[in-house]
Amino acid sequence: MSSDFEGFEQDFAVLTAEITSKIARVPRLPPDEKKQMVANVEKQLEEAKELLEQMDLEVREIPPQSRGMYSNRMRSYKQEMGKLETDFKRSRIAYSDEVRNELLGDDGNSSESQVEC
Repeated sequence: MSSDFEGFEQDFAVLTAEITSKIARVPRLPPDEKKQMVANVEKQLEEAKELLEQMDLEVREIPPQSRGMYSNRMRSYKQEMGKLETDFKRSRIAYSDEVRNELLGDDGNSSESQVEC
């Protein structure tokens, strides 16, 4: 039973490493490539969630005396998943702010670009 869980753990580790790498690249991509990367990351995040669900089911099948260790690992993986989703949102927002500033010709000094009354 735990060998299935360990296989899922390995898959989750590889997938989250790929997601982390792609999230870091999102803000620096041109708009057309960014759309593709965002779609790809969204798909991989869904795959990671599915893996977590499978892992959770495996933990439920483990005898109660051994379940504690696996439950702790699951908690850690779920926290990692939450962090990835937060990082992904931040990455998308950072890119959006950068593009908006370029389009508006704003250099980040918003007080200087405001019209005085």
